[in-house]
Amino acid sequence: MTNPAAEERPDLLLAGRAVTPDGLVPSLVAVTDGKVSGVRDLSDEPAFPGVPVYRLAADEVLLPGLVDTHVHVNEPGRTHWEGFATATKAAAAGGVTTIVDMPLNSLPPTIDTASLEMKRAAAAGQCWVDVAFWGGAVPGNEPDRGGLHRAGVRGFKCFLADSGVPEFPPLDPAGLRQAAAQVAELGSVLLVHAEDPEYLGEACRADYAAFLRSRPSRAETSAIEAVIEAARHTGVRAHILHVSSADALELLSAGRAEGLRVSGETCPHYLALAAEEVPAGATEFKCCPPIRERANADLLWHGLLAGVIDCVVSDHSPCPPELKLPDAGDFAKAWGGIASLQLSLAVVWTYGRERGCRVPDLARWMAASPAELAGLTDKGRIAVGCDADLVAFAPDANFVVEPGALEHRHKLTPYSGRRLTGVVRRTWLRGREIFSADHSSAARVAAAGPAGQLL
Repeated sequence: MTNPAAEERPDLLLAGRAVTPDGLVPSLVAVTDGKVSGVRDLSDEPAFPGVPVYRLAADEVLLPGLVDTHVHVNEPGRTHWEGFATATKAAAAGGVTTIVDMPLNSLPPTIDTASLEMKRAAAAGQCWVDVAFWGGAVPGNEPDRGGLHRAGVRGFKCFLADSGVPEFPPLDPAGLRQAAAQVAELGSVLLVHAEDPEYLGEACRADYAAFLRSRPSRAETSAIEAVIEAARHTGVRAHILHVSSADALELLSAGRAEGLRVSGETCPHYLALAAEEVPAGATEFKCCPPIRERANADLLWHGLLAGVIDCVVSDHSPCPPELKLPDAGDFAKAWGGIASLQLSLAVVWTYGRERGCRVPDLARWMAASPAELAGLTDKGRIAVGCDADLVAFAPDANFVVEPGALEHRHKLTPYSGRRLTGVVRRTWLRGREIFSADHSSAARVAAAGPAGQLL
């Protein structure tokens, strides 16, 4: 355990089982000026008269605040899809204390410094959690990428197939190689939506099986092979977004064995949902890459537990319900994306604990590893010097997903009516309580107010 160098009077103490670098251990966590100033054995509790103490209940554990590096906030330009206020409230309610916003589907997309400043201006003053930003790598913005890097974007996202919005076009093979070389020179990270358009077909209306056949595993593995080849020739730090196919695991393992700096993430929906269970026309399940079969999900869990996959993030990609075409049930034309930011922790825990997942695994997959990916060195750990972003989590409590209780702007979710295990009871951002399950949403708003910073 780590002790503060001096008996400095903290602003807050939290006592109970905590996930620290030493594992899940009884701990006393001290918070001073928004930072973790001490982590010591719970039996060694100093007296600080008047300092508030939050004592975790017997069924609670203290997690580091989660870091979700794959969130589409959509503001400005498509704030009617989502927005910084609603997305970050949902994050806080789900134990997520930092999000990294994707460069699309806002208007304009974050592909130059002017659009980054527009996004920062839109976010200012309405964020309940801390927010960082990815930049985009699209054809023609090569001269702008250096400026974006200097302005503080955490890395660059690109598509290899149609992104779904015309203002964020994909890179061709030559563009991928050029972006990899440039991002490597900048010392940044290249994030890739890895689907090869050569293998993508046309989906049919209400038939999910036909939609799944239109986006086969081969589309994903072919694109990942191209990314690995680019990493081999440029040395770029490359990260594969939303791995949906277990066929990718061998490629990631081989790339690392070769010494390449390649990593991958997956998402709660690929771990929890299964193609066989998608009802006809249930377009709330549509995302790209698609949800695959249960056997594939089992293999993804194996890769996650084995360390082949590094992170679990939401890929929160909401839209107005009408864009999901619920009446037509048309998988070909419906918007592809799942809104799950508030539910990610409970979904992963519900389906992971039966496979041997333990609470410290959640902290690694959903806090420490995403923070490392985005270079957020003060985030993702309960350790001295880190931001006091903390979550009181009840791993054995459960709840039924009621869409009306979600803080997302739109409530359509494939998890509606499911019983999930794992309840976020409280969330702190730099030692300030930003969510409490004891109070209504209106009470939380009045008591706290937006406290998030733009990173």
